[in-house]
Amino acid sequence: MNQVKHLLEIKGRTVHAVAPDAAVLDAIRLMAERRVGALLVMRGEQLVGIVSERDYARKVILQGRSSAGTTVSEIMSAPPVTVGPDTEVLECMRLCTHSRIRHLPVVEGNSVVGVISIGDLVKAVIDEQAEQIEQLQRYITS
Repeated sequence: MNQVKHLLEIKGRTVHAVAPDAAVLDAIRLMAERRVGALLVMRGEQLVGIVSERDYARKVILQGRSSAGTTVSEIMSAPPVTVGPDTEVLECMRLCTHSRIRHLPVVEGNSVVGVISIGDLVKAVIDEQAEQIEQLQRYITS
């Protein structure tokens, strides 16, 4: 399980999205309802950005802006850093660390096929390491 497509097989391909002209307040409500830390910003089927709780905190709350009067397009991060289904998990972790982001849209061709988070990546690495340890223990004891 060292590629994004393997993570999506386990996690699922559910994508939570919002339109760029939606109010930030609506986006924050959707994040809370779906228990996610970020939403993809989609214009129809086109990925145009990503908006996160961090964007909200830094670009609305700290600047004294109105959640109801600010649109998602005003605070979203664009263009979003994306990965493909064949991208290695460790490469995704490098991208997240280097770009200081926590969510990666997964794009195949021109279509969004999922989203992975830094938590998904860490879990995948831990699971893979646990499996390797178990195999080594079996080898040693046999």
